[in-house]
Amino acid sequence: MSHDTHISAADIASAEEGARIAKKAREEQLGSDDAGPRRRGPMGHGPHGGGGAINKQVIADMGPTLGRVLRFARKYWGHMIAAVIMSIAGAVLTVISPHFIGEITDAIAAGIMGSMDTNHVRGLVVATALILLGGFVFNYVQAQLMVHATQRTSQEMRTAINQKIDRMPLAYFDRTSHGDTLSRVTNDVDTLSQTLNSSVSSIMSGIIMLIGAAIMMFTTEWRMALSGIAAAFIGFSLTIVIMGSSQKFFVARQNQLGALNGHIEETLSGQNVVRAFNAEPQAMKEFDIRNARLYGSSWRADFLSGMMMPIMGFVGNFGYVVVSVVGAVLVVHNTVSIGVITAFMMYIRLFTQPLSNIAQAATSFQGASAASTRVFELLDEPEMPDESDKPISDHTVRGHVKFDDVHFSYVPGKEIIHGFTAEVYPGQKVAIVGPTGAGKTTLVNLLMRFYDVDSGQILVDGVPTSQMRREDVDALFSMVLQDTWMFKGTFRENVVYRTQGVSQEQLDTVIEDVGLTEFVRQLPHGYDTMMDEANALSAGQKQLVTIARAMIADNPLLILDEATSSVDTRTELLIQQALDTLTAGRTSFVIAHRLSTIRNADIIFVMRDGDIVETGSHEQLLAQGGFYAELYNSQFDTVD
Repeated sequence: MSHDTHISAADIASAEEGARIAKKAREEQLGSDDAGPRRRGPMGHGPHGGGGAINKQVIADMGPTLGRVLRFARKYWGHMIAAVIMSIAGAVLTVISPHFIGEITDAIAAGIMGSMDTNHVRGLVVATALILLGGFVFNYVQAQLMVHATQRTSQEMRTAINQKIDRMPLAYFDRTSHGDTLSRVTNDVDTLSQTLNSSVSSIMSGIIMLIGAAIMMFTTEWRMALSGIAAAFIGFSLTIVIMGSSQKFFVARQNQLGALNGHIEETLSGQNVVRAFNAEPQAMKEFDIRNARLYGSSWRADFLSGMMMPIMGFVGNFGYVVVSVVGAVLVVHNTVSIGVITAFMMYIRLFTQPLSNIAQAATSFQGASAASTRVFELLDEPEMPDESDKPISDHTVRGHVKFDDVHFSYVPGKEIIHGFTAEVYPGQKVAIVGPTGAGKTTLVNLLMRFYDVDSGQILVDGVPTSQMRREDVDALFSMVLQDTWMFKGTFRENVVYRTQGVSQEQLDTVIEDVGLTEFVRQLPHGYDTMMDEANALSAGQKQLVTIARAMIADNPLLILDEATSSVDTRTELLIQQALDTLTAGRTSFVIAHRLSTIRNADIIFVMRDGDIVETGSHEQLLAQGGFYAELYNSQFDTVD
């Protein structure tokens, strides 16, 4: 339930709940051909389904993208710089240690041929031990500093995504797989974090070790230095070629991982539908296709990157051979001592090992570049306009709602609501009815500013909702949707949700009104029972919880979108009584297909093709014998 470092259950659910209502309206109004790039069901391919397209621009922008990551982490540059300094210091100590080891070798060799200066040897051993110990301490400190910096950066990045979701329009959640979005928050951010932790200091210390080892080798014996370095750079050139070939596969792997996660999320959330239609083979086939694509990209990426270490290992061994042969020739000619060859054995290792580390770090940066590109794609998504300059609404809401010549289209050029005009007075219970695709749910979208109107305006107590902050508009309404939602938490947390200051007496009254008192008594810990598989609720009970949640919120306006669709007839009567109490004195909008549930509405708006075609009470509309009467009577035509 934390809101600090991860996307919270409440934020994800709020986004999904809004996305469901928007998606429902789109499907009602536009159909599959007109709705544009939306998510598809458990068998669908979604926007990232293919996952095979390689974004060449991502490859070209690898440097700038990683530069943007470092700018994002600027709060922790101090830690990173200190870590780099520690890493450099450790590298310097590591580089000079072979010189002392070479001197120890020469001193021992001289002692074998004659007298040995044990004090001198002892001093060299102590100095070498202190140098190696200092290198260990510096490397340990830099590791701790980098862990702190990278994990804090990951935390900041997840927080930024969490806050970004709150500012994004619900249209984004209509067209984007939730699994792909979560993959960006988890897999991509973790990939980025691991790369920063392991690679930044490795590259810096590797460069210092390269330079230092080269200087020490040339200072000691230039001919052996040239031969060893030439052998090393042959292998390093091969790794550069491999890097250029493998980047596209790292990009594809991250995209296809998101696509696979999206399919898994859709299939699990729609498991009942999959099983009911015996669609397991199709689900498995789609999974196998996406899994094979991910395997193909991952295999190529890992194979090419995995070649780097064996190549550099071969180069290192080849360097040993070259140095040994050249050194042996020089020893025979009395040009160098045995100690120089011993030192060079270590120098060549210190020279080739950083090359290997840099090559491996570059490989990691390829994956991090692909991951960071996906993260910043999300962070760069268009946001809803900033409304901080709008005044905070503090007047007492009466509930006078007016639709004034409202026009709206989900897709530009395909208008759905055509000049909708209506007026609802305070305290009225308004029913909105009509066939599928009439625009009922779209009105709810517009009323709550899930979407903004193309033209016209919606006014609450004479104030256009477009002039109000979105959070102030949302605070006016309690909403009960056909789609229920429960998050992992106690029963009390699920009912109270974000409403503050709810007393036990209020909670008991609401639970009694919706008929869940007996269910609460049966829970192991009553209201404080964690809702999990062992305490699973039926579809009808979940619907009752969402109604109780709306009653607890006690907002001045109420929206009920098929609020009793998942309950039996007896429970429906009980809920209707509770809703009658809830709607008393409140302006309420009720969307219903079962017209028998809205007979007591003060006024009924009958919609068809985005327009109001009839208005009146239930009795008045039946007496007119028009479209409403046709809809009402059609519910009983099939009953013998």
